[in-house]
Amino acid sequence: MVKWLILVLYLLVMVGIGVYCNKKTKSVSDFVLGGRSIGPWFSAFAFGTSYFSAVVFIGYAGQFGWKYGISAFWIGIGNAIIGSLLAWLVLGKRTRTMTKHLNVTTMPEYFEKRYNSKALKIVASLIVFLFLIPYTASVYNGLSRLFESSLGIPYIYCIVIMAVFTAIYVIAGGFHATALNDFVQGMIMLVGIAAVVITVVNKAGGFGTAMQNLSAIPDDAGNTGTLNTIFGPNPADLLGVVILTSLGTWGLPQMIGKFYSISDDAAIKRGTLISTVFALIVSGGCYFIGGFGRLFATIDPADTGKALINVINGKLEYDAIVPSMLETALPEILLGLIVVLVLAASMSTLSSLVMTSSSTLTLDLIKPAVKAKGKDFDEKKQVLIIRIFIAVFLLISVLMAAKKNAYITTLMSISWGALSGSFLAPFMLGLFSKKITPAAVASCFGFAVIFTIAHTCLFLMGWFPELTKAAASLPIPFTITSPLNAGAFCMIFSLILCPIVSRFTKVKDKEKVEEIFTCYK
Repeated sequence: MVKWLILVLYLLVMVGIGVYCNKKTKSVSDFVLGGRSIGPWFSAFAFGTSYFSAVVFIGYAGQFGWKYGISAFWIGIGNAIIGSLLAWLVLGKRTRTMTKHLNVTTMPEYFEKRYNSKALKIVASLIVFLFLIPYTASVYNGLSRLFESSLGIPYIYCIVIMAVFTAIYVIAGGFHATALNDFVQGMIMLVGIAAVVITVVNKAGGFGTAMQNLSAIPDDAGNTGTLNTIFGPNPADLLGVVILTSLGTWGLPQMIGKFYSISDDAAIKRGTLISTVFALIVSGGCYFIGGFGRLFATIDPADTGKALINVINGKLEYDAIVPSMLETALPEILLGLIVVLVLAASMSTLSSLVMTSSSTLTLDLIKPAVKAKGKDFDEKKQVLIIRIFIAVFLLISVLMAAKKNAYITTLMSISWGALSGSFLAPFMLGLFSKKITPAAVASCFGFAVIFTIAHTCLFLMGWFPELTKAAASLPIPFTITSPLNAGAFCMIFSLILCPIVSRFTKVKDKEKVEEIFTCYK
């Protein structure tokens, strides 16, 4: 009853914020960017809550805490330093300045005006829509597993309920509602994570005892004394996770969009510090407690290091590890707070995803097509279409998430690999260099999408089992079949590919490029 009361109260507050903010939404800029007037606290919390959701708390913390032990904490440090601090320092000010100068509201629109190419905008819009869907499905997946475990609500009902409430407050209030909700949700996340870390460590007998007990548990290779070490049993694969989850934010449209809306340069400086501290507490806390996951599982002596309560049909169910641990370690009232914590994190991420996808489709595809036919498409109609697409996007994501046929980490890795592999280098380098060409941008788009789809078909869908087996046996320090390493490779390779292709191709309309860069003077 306590958990239900906390949950219902939270949902009512979210809906109330959506209704309240509806009055402030009078234009497309208001609905999508909050009129570019969002302050540092709201911007930083919007960035952080869009970054961390049930995907991190349930999926990543569970799977990588199990695999790497306490060394999984490095992922949280990477998220804070690379994914937040450096992202704000490198991209924040220049992104806000150039996007305001170009008068763009979406990432595909940035590619059109920065590189003078409508084709790039269309392709980027399609990539955004297609590859944000698996990420959204992974968010549903993570939250629903916790709800199913702690509240006994069937998985499919969890997905539908969450989609409905997200749709209500985002459709009603747009970016203003999302930003205000993100702030409330961020405060809940900070308090909740701190409470969980303290409770889990105490339940494990204190930090020293927990580390000693962790050293006695064998890792996936059957070795003991690795799960309590600073770099864990597999440092190379751990580095791949750090790169994917940290550098990935530099190319995700829903994350970069937070820099479009911030009010001024002073707000960026304050937002940088706030965002970094937020990431260190939330992400660091998630991976820290995930590292103790094996201490709260029932170990089967005959099946090295596997948790009986998390094995389904002979397969280790990573996404059930954290919910099981929380059920074991936390008292009822604190578990109710954690349910709301994960719901808050997930709804903030969902709102950012659906806003990004629906605004991209409307402003970058529908609006140009309607105007090309000479028809009227005023701001009221644009906002209406965005709201319709929000509902459509949520529906498609619900249908995809309804089948629990993939790990949360797999879905997110596919999404982040394709999106950041496509956008990271062209977006970032386009802010700093006049020499990046449309051909280089197109090459990054093509490589990331083709590589991600090919890797998924080859190694995840099992189309060529002999090839998968041969790749897994290669004498290299990381797992080439892993979707996480594939996503990290996409991002790194794009940073190499983009300048190389630019070296051998021409810039389109040099005079226009020179005019664009006057925004920094």
